[in-house]
Amino acid sequence: MNEHMMDVYINDHLTMKLVCLPQHLTELVLGRLLTEQIITSSEDVDHIYICEYGKRAKVYLKNSARSTQSSSDAFVEVTPTCCTGNHILNDYFVTSKEPQSLTPIFWKPEWIFHMADAFADGSPLHGITFATHSCILAQKDHILFSCEDIGQHNALDKVIGYALRHNIDLHQCMVYSSGRIPTDMTLKVIHAGIPILSSKASPTSEAIDLAKKYHLTLICAARRD
Repeated sequence: MNEHMMDVYINDHLTMKLVCLPQHLTELVLGRLLTEQIITSSEDVDHIYICEYGKRAKVYLKNSARSTQSSSDAFVEVTPTCCTGNHILNDYFVTSKEPQSLTPIFWKPEWIFHMADAFADGSPLHGITFATHSCILAQKDHILFSCEDIGQHNALDKVIGYALRHNIDLHQCMVYSSGRIPTDMTLKVIHAGIPILSSKASPTSEAIDLAKKYHLTLICAARRD
């Protein structure tokens, strides 16, 4: 297993440095743009270009007003708890917009266990290395997409980006994560509009407070035992 680094430019501004596994890079970029509230849907993106070696991604937004900002603006770094070098460098792409409350959807425990079983049976790289996280996207008992990555945040962004690429309504989806649930993972799901977040691991008390505030269904220690 090798680490892969990709620079992400938005409207020709270096905005993120992502350390990841080199699969599903377009999905990773799209998902990260949504969960960082840089975009609200795939319709905000004019086009994405990823170089032959996956080292550089260029994103052009349809609303390019921000691209005229002075290149001398101050830079900030926002480091998630995954500690894999996922930095946002341009502070004018960072927003403090208040998240919208979610609309809960019906769910069955068996649907959650189905995702847990899929994680246990379908994470080949983790089975070899014990060094990856996984995330699964599902609607009811139908698994739509799953992936692995070095960081749980990347894996979550990849399944969200998959939904954006395939016009899947995230408001009707569930996700299952292999990792713990801190506040930044919880906020990613809330920003994406996904009403159900499940995990084999545990949440922080702050993540529970966020889930209550924004009506997120949070299901942790989600295993058949």
